[in-house]
Amino acid sequence: MTETVTGALGSSGARKSLLPDTAAREKLRKRRDFKDSASRWGITAAGFGVVFALAMIFVYLFYEVMPILKGASVTPQATYTLPVTQANTQHLVLERYQEMGIQYTDNGQVTFFDADNGQIRQQFDLPIPEDATVTSFANSEYIGSVTAQGLSNGQVVISRHAFNISFPDDQRLITPRMEYPFGEAAIQIDEQGRAIKHLAIETVIRGAAGSVVAAITEDQRLLVTSLTSRSNMMTGEVTVNSNTVELARVPEAPVKMLVDKALRSLFIADAKGYIHYYDISRLENARFVASVNAGQGSAITAMDFLVGTVSLIVGTEKGELSQWFLVRDESNNNHLTRIRDFNPHGAAITALAPEYTRKGFLAVDAKGQLGIHYGTSARTLYFKQLSEQPLVGAAISQVNGRLMLLDDQQQVSVAGLWNQHPQLSFAAMWNKVWYEGRANPEYIWQSSSASDEFESKFSLVPLSIGTLKAAFYAMLFAMPLAIAGAIYTAYFMTPKLRGVVKPSIEIMEALPTVILGFLAGLWLAPFAEDHLPAIFSFLILMPVLMLVFAYFWSKLPGSFRSRVPDGWEAALLVPVILSFGAFCIFISPWIEVWFFNGSMRQWFTDVGVTYDQRNAMIVGIAMGFAVIPTIFSIAEDAVFTVPRHLTQGSLALGATRWQTVVGVVLPTASPGIFSAVMMGFGRAVGETMIVLMATGNSPVVNFNIFEGMRTLSANIAVELPETAVGSSHFRILFLAALVLLALTFIVNTAAEIIRQRLRARYSNL
Repeated sequence: MTETVTGALGSSGARKSLLPDTAAREKLRKRRDFKDSASRWGITAAGFGVVFALAMIFVYLFYEVMPILKGASVTPQATYTLPVTQANTQHLVLERYQEMGIQYTDNGQVTFFDADNGQIRQQFDLPIPEDATVTSFANSEYIGSVTAQGLSNGQVVISRHAFNISFPDDQRLITPRMEYPFGEAAIQIDEQGRAIKHLAIETVIRGAAGSVVAAITEDQRLLVTSLTSRSNMMTGEVTVNSNTVELARVPEAPVKMLVDKALRSLFIADAKGYIHYYDISRLENARFVASVNAGQGSAITAMDFLVGTVSLIVGTEKGELSQWFLVRDESNNNHLTRIRDFNPHGAAITALAPEYTRKGFLAVDAKGQLGIHYGTSARTLYFKQLSEQPLVGAAISQVNGRLMLLDDQQQVSVAGLWNQHPQLSFAAMWNKVWYEGRANPEYIWQSSSASDEFESKFSLVPLSIGTLKAAFYAMLFAMPLAIAGAIYTAYFMTPKLRGVVKPSIEIMEALPTVILGFLAGLWLAPFAEDHLPAIFSFLILMPVLMLVFAYFWSKLPGSFRSRVPDGWEAALLVPVILSFGAFCIFISPWIEVWFFNGSMRQWFTDVGVTYDQRNAMIVGIAMGFAVIPTIFSIAEDAVFTVPRHLTQGSLALGATRWQTVVGVVLPTASPGIFSAVMMGFGRAVGETMIVLMATGNSPVVNFNIFEGMRTLSANIAVELPETAVGSSHFRILFLAALVLLALTFIVNTAAEIIRQRLRARYSNL
């Protein structure tokens, strides 16, 4: 007995000796506190780092987008008197290198002068006959270089300024010259020899020159002349052929005449505010078409084409500015239509200067104010009074970097211009825009074209709709399968089978989306097109087949059903699904013959439904397979972690397993299921490769399941590598990225708020 007690005490003493002393315990406590503090600060810093990184992404994207929000800026550089002041200036030009200005005067002189100080570089006298004077002037849209002088004897002199560029001593030297596409001899337009008071010209130069000249004589006759010329390669002699017709219905007080570059339409503005439209596409059948009241009671004081000669810009004596172009109706007739208005100037518009490569223009008025406007975006980018004298002329360089303003005292003001992104505005990106050549305002994304006068179409609506469309159909396919599969796997399936199914589905998330897109575009899309009845039979009838199978299974004798252990019933569906799928594919051609006249796709076309091979249905199926693992994994974990005492209590009170799922499991797991759905939606919104390869990338605005779409992410991936850094196209692609990031941020934030409310609501279960 004594030995036993001693042994016990010895053992207790040994245990006490193993415990740390007070100093060691204090050291251990401090070490633990340090680790806890370091972990707390480390996790906090990492959290703030994530927030900071996200904020920096927003900041960088906004930094790239911010120049879109800026208007134009004008920086005065020089003021001087024009070289020739003894004659009236008819036209002012600033050449593309912005070094030299060109002055056309009514005494038949063309003066090239230094744009910085007004010093004369070179001067030319046009071949005006000695017995004639210049009575009218016109210039063509052909980069503004072809001009025509109407003479007092009914003749016209057509000229063109040009430049020779050389680099002596590695310095650029610009040498001006004058060319005469139709020869130096004046061309007789009016056989009666009457003075030409108003003139319009449009020229096409493609080896041989072709031109249409419209003229109104002093006795109020409207003449339209077609000119063609050929130059002898050996002698240089120019042969000119002309054909002149006289049109009726001449405006009483014409102000301005214009001919479009297609040589099909003639427009004449008068002092009463009307624009008269003539069809001259067939000169021998040229005719007056219609008149429109463009001034609304105000006289038209200026009119010019935007680049491309499709749109007319009209300025009135009240300072109003509007854009017009021909719109074709259902009867294939053209109507001159008012498209949009710009901010008024409050004073008579005296001159317009269109940009050479974009749909913008300068407008100057009788108060000395300058307005910089843009057609497509309907923006007024700059408006300011720059002169105490009325401005009567303006010129802009071909690269939109410099401008000249002319007042009524023959003073020229030269200024630098910054106007990089005029075609972008909130209205142009998010509202319907009436583009040239369209019958109605539309949402269109078309960032490039082969035409030099292309009107950029930067509507983000088709891309945003396409993003939501792709995500919607992907979620429509993925949500029922993923959530139902997660509930069955977590609650009904046997643990052994769950151990195979859950990792198998989760490993699907490792599949590269480019592979899914490749299979969807090159295999699934053609297969679905050839077996449309099979696809619809499988999608629509498969759930019905499962319910029918479950019904018959429930009617089988219990002794037979007991042979299959609980949780293994799903394995019985595998051969049923495979057999039914094979049957659908086999019978698909017969269904097309019996119900769709041999082709279901053609039947869709006949009933007015557009069917594209790569469409939203293909994207929904392919992207659904990419989204299912995300939703399934999170939802299955949420269902599986529902406390056992809740489900067992429900079953103990007499509820069936299905009633327990509906009444207990789903409400308790709803925050996790909702998070799974939102995570899947975020994955679908940001998906790139599948929609890039399986949609056709057509930016259409509809939710037709049989048409494709273009998403924000796919558009960025396609176009960003090919755009010029810093261009408007470049900026708007960054804006698309900002919109995509903001969309996912808002969705995830809303999802987290809803999840927290669901958790608070069902936390008392």
